[in-house]
Amino acid sequence: MNKSFLPLALAGLVGVAEAAVVVKPVPYEIDGEAFEGMLIYDDAVASPRPGLLMVPDWLGVTESSAKQAELVAGDKYVVFMADMYGKAVRPANAEEAGAAAGAVRGDRALMRKRAQAAVEVLKAQAAQVALDSSKLGAIGFCFGGGSVLELARSGADLQGFVSFHGNLDTPNPADAQNIKAPVLVLHGADDPSVPPKQVEGFMAEMKAANTDWQLVSYGGAVHSFTNPQASTPGRNQYHPQVAARAFKAMNALFDEVFAAP
Repeated sequence: MNKSFLPLALAGLVGVAEAAVVVKPVPYEIDGEAFEGMLIYDDAVASPRPGLLMVPDWLGVTESSAKQAELVAGDKYVVFMADMYGKAVRPANAEEAGAAAGAVRGDRALMRKRAQAAVEVLKAQAAQVALDSSKLGAIGFCFGGGSVLELARSGADLQGFVSFHGNLDTPNPADAQNIKAPVLVLHGADDPSVPPKQVEGFMAEMKAANTDWQLVSYGGAVHSFTNPQASTPGRNQYHPQVAARAFKAMNALFDEVFAAP
């Protein structure tokens, strides 16, 4: 895996260790269908670290999302990147990604099932990696952010959920009552893909369920603000300063919940 791309805005905040980062495929099955995610960790760290499930954006398991996972992992976390589409589905462009993501978003039970299966795969890595399976969380980007929120609404027994510029809508808002851990939404205030009405609906959902939640709205940021390849002004655009702040907020939440007795 080429590690030459490490955005400086994030590298100092997510604890990147330059050496010994392992990125390897992990095959698994769901109801007999083949899936393949990625395990990312620094094998120079001997002590057990918390684990994070990472659900990537709508392009799925790619080299770009693996690099993003490396930044998140650093020497701080073991990261397992979920495959939400199946090994046979690897979108090559936005049209294919839209179709693949739409199929999963259109079936929230399926979305939850695949995310939950990926959590179990992450837990199973404790047999071969220095993973503290008592400290687990989930993060997601864009489509993945929405998937992680559905995982939270399913009642997943994790310690924190973080959505980066993710969709906030759900067909079952009452399911927020199932949420067992803090939820952090990192949102671009000018994101046309997640308009104010959707944000307001999410806040109402969280309040009605009396969950432990935060929504940080970053001024001047649109969709995909953590993605260095996003370059459509006003719609999907990388914002390095906001990205750095968002990753710092993610780490602050996990530092808090993983330190709790």
